Amino acid sequence: MAKINMVQAINLALAEEMAGDGDVLVIGEDVGLDGGVFRVTDGLLEKFGPGRVVDTPLSEVGILGAAVGMAVYGLKPVAEIQFIAFIYEAFEQVYSHAARIRTRSRGRFTCPLVVRAPYGVGIKGPELHSDSPEAIFSHMPGLKVVVPSNPYNAKGLLVSAIRDPDPVMFLEPSRLYRSIKSEVPEGPYTVPLGKANVYQEGKDFTVVAWGAMLHRAAEATEGFDAEIIDLMTLKPFDEETVLDSVRKTGRLVIVHEATKYCGMGAEIAALAAEEAMLSLKAPVLRVAGPDAVPPMAKLEDDYLPGKDRIRRAYETVMKY
Repeated sequence: MAKINMVQAINLALAEEMAGDGDVLVIGEDVGLDGGVFRVTDGLLEKFGPGRVVDTPLSEVGILGAAVGMAVYGLKPVAEIQFIAFIYEAFEQVYSHAARIRTRSRGRFTCPLVVRAPYGVGIKGPELHSDSPEAIFSHMPGLKVVVPSNPYNAKGLLVSAIRDPDPVMFLEPSRLYRSIKSEVPEGPYTVPLGKANVYQEGKDFTVVAWGAMLHRAAEATEGFDAEIIDLMTLKPFDEETVLDSVRKTGRLVIVHEATKYCGMGAEIAALAAEEAMLSLKAPVLRVAGPDAVPPMAKLEDDYLPGKDRIRRAYETVMKY
């Protein structure tokens, strides 16, 4: 079984799903001739032609407007947004249309659309290239939100997203694109949406993280017997796995790089307070990015939760 990076795994998922289902297509800026800004769609134009690998003008509103129409018509578009913050001008298409087709039509129509986009700090990008708006999309009824943490689950989750009848935001941690490799089988397989992965079992405390921060949170557990949960699907997230772990360890730390205020960590902390209060031995702690716009390159390392700050949270819940 070949070891490949996340770019290659996502490319493989797209190629295999397009080969197996003639309704699957790719649409976005530079996805055809150039193979995408990160080369995720490289080679698909040669295999499937311009009718299924559609280069568009520089207009996120146009990309998502066209993709929503295709999906309601019965196709399965995978729309690429070059960087997730470019989507802000197209919120209207996501929130007012894609997310509401099922309820608006009383279930007569669905919107099997996948929106792929790199997100997160870590590649020294300019402004609007490093945002982590996963909580915004998770707050939109009608959307699913997925974040892979390695090449294997990137491929399996994307296949599941393409086959899902409703819209899925597929957020790809840009700094993991080529920084890690894992064994990825050829041939389609699925990783189920809405199911978390117990990345590491332990007894001291529970750590919940996702995407690139999963790996930093895991590195910081050295010397602790920590249980680490890779959430993978943020909306709907796997409440049962989180609660089972919190009831076992009695302590919970949530690690994410997005802004702490109203972030996903608050939702997970509230769940623990509502459903596992009597099991908690310490306050739930969140380690997150500051309430600030992601900075330019020189300050990125100060913006991201570092290993030392994460370890201090672990030490705090253990001493309580």
